[in-house]
Amino acid sequence: MSLEEYKGVFIFAQQVDNKISSIALELLGKARDLANDLDTKTVTAVLIGSGVASLTDELAEYGADRVIVVDDPELKEYRTEPYAHALASVINEYKPEIMLVGATAIGRDLGPRVSARVHTGLTADCTQLEIGDFPLVAVPGKEDEQKHKQLLMTRPAFGGNTIATIACPDYRPQMATVRPGVMQKIAPNKGAKAEIVNYNPGFTPDNKYVEILEVVKEVSNVANIQDAKILVSGGRGVGSPENFKLLEDLAEVLHGTVSCSRAVVDSGWKPKDLQVGQTGKTVRPHVYFAIGISGAIQHVAGMEESDIIIAINKDENAPIFDVADYGIVGDLNKILPELTKKLSAEMAAKEA
Repeated sequence: MSLEEYKGVFIFAQQVDNKISSIALELLGKARDLANDLDTKTVTAVLIGSGVASLTDELAEYGADRVIVVDDPELKEYRTEPYAHALASVINEYKPEIMLVGATAIGRDLGPRVSARVHTGLTADCTQLEIGDFPLVAVPGKEDEQKHKQLLMTRPAFGGNTIATIACPDYRPQMATVRPGVMQKIAPNKGAKAEIVNYNPGFTPDNKYVEILEVVKEVSNVANIQDAKILVSGGRGVGSPENFKLLEDLAEVLHGTVSCSRAVVDSGWKPKDLQVGQTGKTVRPHVYFAIGISGAIQHVAGMEESDIIIAINKDENAPIFDVADYGIVGDLNKILPELTKKLSAEMAAKEA
C-alpha cells in the first residue's frame, strides 16, 4: 500500500428516506477542520441511495467541496451488502486519506464491514478527532520513527472508565465512526455548490443480499434530547421515579425537555433514549440543569459543551460543581417547586 496515493477527507453522508441525517452535517464540520490541518483543503461527501441527487446542494452548503453520488435502485433502503459494496468501491477508486462514518445504527453496521474490505483499521464510537503526531511522545532514540499529521482518534474504553487515543499509521484510509452530537455543524453557506461526481460500481444481487419484505416505522413518543435547547436532567439523587415530576414541571415552564443520567436508566426510571453521557447521548443545549447528578466523568463528557450549566445538589463537594456555571447546594425537593413557581410567574408576566 502506497500511503502517498491517499488524499483528502471523506465522510459518509447518511440519508434515510431521502433526508440527510444530522450526523452527516456534523461530520462535514469536523472534516473541514481536519482538511485544513492536513493542508488538503478538499472535503468529499459520499452520498449513497436511490434518487438522492437532490440532496447534494444541502451537503455543499454544510461544507462539502465534492459529492460522490452512488445512485442505484438496489440502494433504496439500507442493506448491508449493497451499501458496503458501494462505499468500499468508492474508497478503492478515489483513495481518501481519512474516511469518517457516523456511529449510528447504520454506521456501526457499515463501518467495520467496509474497513475489512479495504484492509484498514477502524476506531469505533469516537468522541474526539484531531491531527497530530504518533506516538504522541517520541520514543527516546527513535525520534525519526515518529509519524506526523496522523489522525488521532479518541474514544471511551473499558465502559467509559478510561479514554484511549488510537492511530492507524501504516494503513489507509484512516477510518473512524463518530458518535452523533459530539461534532458541531458549521453555519450553512446558502447557495454554495459542490463538484458532483456520479459513480456506480455496478450491483449484482446474490445470496448475500437481504430481501426487504416490509418496512414498519416505529413512532416514538420520546423527545430527542440532542435537539433540545433547554434540558432538565436528573440523576440518582432525585430519589425516585415519582420525584421526576418536579423536573417535568420545571421543564414545562421553560419549554425544555427532561433527560437523565445512566444511574436513572439502570434503575429503570427513564428510557435509555433520555440518557446523557459517554454511554448515552452527547448534548449541547443552551441551558443544562444537572439535578441530583454527582458529576461523574462519564456523565460530564456528554454535557460539558452546554452553554450554561446549572447544578442543584445537596452535596457541596459533588464534582458537578466543578463544571457548573451556577450551583445551588440544597434539597431539590424544596428548591425545584420554588424555582418553578418563580419562573412560571416571570414567564406569565412577560406574556401578559
